[in-house]
Amino acid sequence: MNVVLKEFKLKTGQLIQVVEGDITEESVDAIVNAANSHLQHGAGVAGAISRKGGPVIQSESDQWVELHGPVSHDQPAWTSAGSLKASYVIHAVGPVWGEGAEAEKLSSAIIGVLRKAEELKCKSLAIPAISTGIFGFPKDQAAKIFVKSMKDYFSGIRTSELKRIRLTLIDQETISAFNDALDEMQKFTDKLVPDDSPIGPT
Repeated sequence: MNVVLKEFKLKTGQLIQVVEGDITEESVDAIVNAANSHLQHGAGVAGAISRKGGPVIQSESDQWVELHGPVSHDQPAWTSAGSLKASYVIHAVGPVWGEGAEAEKLSSAIIGVLRKAEELKCKSLAIPAISTGIFGFPKDQAAKIFVKSMKDYFSGIRTSELKRIRLTLIDQETISAFNDALDEMQKFTDKLVPDDSPIGPT
């Protein structure tokens, strides 16, 4: 069972939640896949999503790449979600640590995901810690970039149908990094205020 560990509501109304659990079990409008640019979903989060969602996800991914070419950091792809609980899978390509301009590329990937979710009329979204696995992005730095990018994105638009973003994580080191990033954001800005909703399984 996926469990909400921490949540904050942005001044713009979006609820950001840190969730411990399996992203393939999330009951949201869209889940985000940490993909490679050719959308070959073999291992990690990508492999888990593709296996549980069924062959349609890889098939539609192959069609996407054939039509549009490799996926860039700032322009994620999307497919249906097969047998997953979500309606869509947004395939985001984060940077590999050491390739240069990693912070900018990760921020672009996060903002690209949020824009794509808006295009798909999503109200809820679950996203993993893009680039922090085999791509080697330091978890503490990634967490700060995630939180700042989301705050900046929603502060820069007038209205949004996207109301709930679940940062769905599986290991304690990553969870700790994202909890710390939210705590730091609350401490140094009035853009985040604690939400009074109960914390627990969802």
